[in-house]
Amino acid sequence: MANAIRALTMDAVEAANSGHPGMPMGMADVAAVLFNRFLNVDPAAPDWPDRDRFVLSAGHGSMLLYSVHHLLGYADMDIDQLRNFRQDGFRTAGHPEYGHAAGIETTTGPLGQGIATAVGMALAERMMNARFDDDLVDHHTYVMAGDGCLMEGISHEAADMAGHLKLGRLIVMWDDNGITIDGSTDLSTSTDQAARFAACGWHVTKVDGHDPEAIAQAIAEARQDPRPSLIACRTVIGYGAPNKQGGSGVHGAPLGADEIAAARKELGWPHAAFDIPAEAAALWCAVAERGAEARTAWEGRRKAHPDTAAFDRHMAAPEACRIGKAMAEHRRALLKDRPKVATRKASEMALETLNAAMPNSVGGSADLTGSNNTRSSKMRPVTAEDYSGDYIHYGIREHGMAAAMNGIALHGGLRPYGGTFLAFADYCRPSIRLSALMGLPVTYVMTHDSIGLGEDGPTHQPVEQIASLRAMPNLDVIRPADAVETAEAWELAARSTATPTLMCLSRQNLPTLRDADHDASQNLTALGAYLLRRPEGARDVTLIATGSEVEIALAAADLLEAEGITAAVVSAPCFEAFERQDCRYRRTVLGDAPRIGIEAAVRQGWDRMLDREDAFVGMTGFGASAPAPALYARFGITAENVAKTARELLA
Repeated sequence: MANAIRALTMDAVEAANSGHPGMPMGMADVAAVLFNRFLNVDPAAPDWPDRDRFVLSAGHGSMLLYSVHHLLGYADMDIDQLRNFRQDGFRTAGHPEYGHAAGIETTTGPLGQGIATAVGMALAERMMNARFDDDLVDHHTYVMAGDGCLMEGISHEAADMAGHLKLGRLIVMWDDNGITIDGSTDLSTSTDQAARFAACGWHVTKVDGHDPEAIAQAIAEARQDPRPSLIACRTVIGYGAPNKQGGSGVHGAPLGADEIAAARKELGWPHAAFDIPAEAAALWCAVAERGAEARTAWEGRRKAHPDTAAFDRHMAAPEACRIGKAMAEHRRALLKDRPKVATRKASEMALETLNAAMPNSVGGSADLTGSNNTRSSKMRPVTAEDYSGDYIHYGIREHGMAAAMNGIALHGGLRPYGGTFLAFADYCRPSIRLSALMGLPVTYVMTHDSIGLGEDGPTHQPVEQIASLRAMPNLDVIRPADAVETAEAWELAARSTATPTLMCLSRQNLPTLRDADHDASQNLTALGAYLLRRPEGARDVTLIATGSEVEIALAAADLLEAEGITAAVVSAPCFEAFERQDCRYRRTVLGDAPRIGIEAAVRQGWDRMLDREDAFVGMTGFGASAPAPALYARFGITAENVAKTARELLA
C-alpha cells in the first residue's frame, strides 16, 4: 500500500517535471497505516459529516493525498488526473485546494496553516458532539505536518490553543526527517519539538516512521489519550530512492528516469508507470469499503436520532428568511430610537438579535472581548470541561484564531466569527487570505478602525489596512457609518455562503444617519454604496465617505449648501458589493459631477470610486497619539476641510 503511494508520486512528479516527491515517499508508510487501520472516509460520500478529517499540512507533498484518493476510488481522481499533475484544467494542483477535488478538507501550502486549521476542525467536532452526542458526531482529525509547519510561528499558537482546550481527537503526525530546503534542520533550529508540544499539554510519542506496527501502536495510543497528540515519525525523506533519499535535493525536484528505475528495483516494484497491481488496489479498496460501512451505520443512527432536525439545520445553509426578518425588526427599533453609539457597540447590539436567530453561531475574540464587543449576553464560554458553549476565548493569538475559524467553518455545523483590532489584521492576513481563497463564510470583527481610536497612537491606528484588505479577492470589507448599516452588515455576513466578511468598526460614537422613515426591510449596505443625501436638482459635487467619515461628509454638505453649492452624499460601506451592481446603478450613485472621497485611511484603492482628477481627504502617513477630535483636526479630516476641498475642486 505504501509503495503504491511512492510509485504514483514518482511517476506524477516526473511527468510534470515539477513537484515534491520527498515527503510523500518518506511518509507513505505512515499514510498507509493510518488509512488502512484507523481513518474512516467514504469516497462515495466525501462530505459525510461524521467522517474522519485528514489534513495534509505539508501541502507541498500533495501527491501523497492525490495518490491516496486515486487508490481509494474517489470518482474525480482517476489516473488521468495523476498523469496531468500540476497541469492546467486538472484537479491535481501543486498544493491541495479545497473545492477543487472531493475529499480535500482544506487548502494547504502556506506552512503551519494546516495544523492551525485542524485545531478549529477538532474544536468544532467537540462542540458539535456536545450538542448532538456520540451517535451523530464522533470522529478524529488527523494531520500530517513537516518541519516547516512546526517552525512557523502559527504552530505555537495552534499547539497552545489545542493543549489548553484538551482536543484529544486531534492527532498530528510529524514527518521528522531532519531536512528542509536549505539542508539539515541543524542549520536553522535546535528546538526540541517533542518537549515544546509536551509543554503545551500534548501527548507526545516518537516512532520509526517506516515500522508499520510501531506506527499503528502510536496511533492507537494517541486515540486513547485525552490530550491532543504529536507522533514524531522519524523518516527518511525520499525513502526508496537509493541515491537521493535522505538529502534536501529530493525535497522539491523530480527524481529523474534513472533514479526512478533504481527506486523501483529498491522497492521491489516492477510495474510500469502509473500501473497499480491488483493486490495493492484491493487493499486500498477495502479501506473504502470499511468507510462506506461506517457511513451507512451513521446514516441509520442519524435517522433514529431525536435531534436529527436540529442537526440538519446546523449543517444546512443559513435560514435567510428567518435572519432577514429578525434583522429587519432590529433595524426598525434602531430607526425609532436613533442611538449614538460606536459601531463596535452597534455590532454587539446586532449580535443580540442575530445570535438568537442563529443557534449555530459561534463567537470569539483574541483577548479583546470587552473592546470588540463580540459576546452577546446569552453566550457561554467554550472550555475543556464544557464544549457546549458558543463563545471561544482565543487568547492573544490573532493568527491562530483566524485559522481556527477557517477550520470551524470547514468542519460544518457552526458559523464562526471572531474579533481583534483592525491594526492587527496584519497578524491574521494569511488565514484571511485562505478564507477568501476557499470561499468560507467566516466573519472578522475588526474594531478601532482609524485614528478615531485616539490616544493609543499610531501603532494601533490602522491607516493602510483597509486598502490592503480591499485588495484581496473574494473578501467583503464593510465599514459601516452607523448602527443601521452595522446591522445590515451583520445580516449580509450571516447570509453569506461563499465569501468571508471583514467589518471595520469604530471606537468613537456615531449618530444614526439613516432617515427615520427608511424601509427597514431594505438592506442598503447590500448595494455597497448608496445616495444618503440626494439633491433635488443637479449636483455640483459628490462627497463619498465610509464609516465615521460619513457624518463629516453630511456636515460638509451643509456648509456647501449655505454657499449655494449642491452636494450629494454617498455612503459607501462596501466597495466590493458596489462593484457587483450594474453599471446603470453605479452611474446613478456616483453621478457626473466632481467627487471627493473621505476616509480616515490612505487613498489607495479608491480608484473604484474616484477618477484621477477627483480629490481625496484622508491620511497620507501614520497617525499620532492624541484624543480623536484633535487628530481629525490635525490631519484635516473635517467638514471645513472637505468644504474647502470642494471649493478648490470646482474653482
